[in-house]
Amino acid sequence: MNQALNEILPDDSAQDLEALQGAWEQVAFEENGVLDPPDDHGAPGALTMINGQHFAVRTREGDLLLEGAFTLDVSVTPKAIYWVDSIGSDAGKKLPASYELDGDHFAFIAGDEGAPRPVEFQTVPGQTMRTFVRR
Repeated sequence: MNQALNEILPDDSAQDLEALQGAWEQVAFEENGVLDPPDDHGAPGALTMINGQHFAVRTREGDLLLEGAFTLDVSVTPKAIYWVDSIGSDAGKKLPASYELDGDHFAFIAGDEGAPRPVEFQTVPGQTMRTFVRR
């Protein structure tokens, strides 16, 4: 295990954090109960790069769409992830989310700031779900 990541999160969350490192391509998007609506923070072929607890979403051409930081909590079911965007309309907001990570497949469902953390992987108004595969 990467010692630096283990020092950031000395619990079981460090294992998932290490597994998330690298490039992820979004393959599905659902928002407010609608499959594949227009997506302001993603684009066909866009890659999400995870480095430590930082993420950046870029188009194929390298244009930055979104970036920020996150924290993991594997002590709850489903596992929790909290996103904080550093740019865009949600900048500075702590967005509660749940995630699934299985090898090269990663999915999360996030709610609006102040809302309860979603625990079912199907959106309702005020929720966003993204599914990725490793690249």
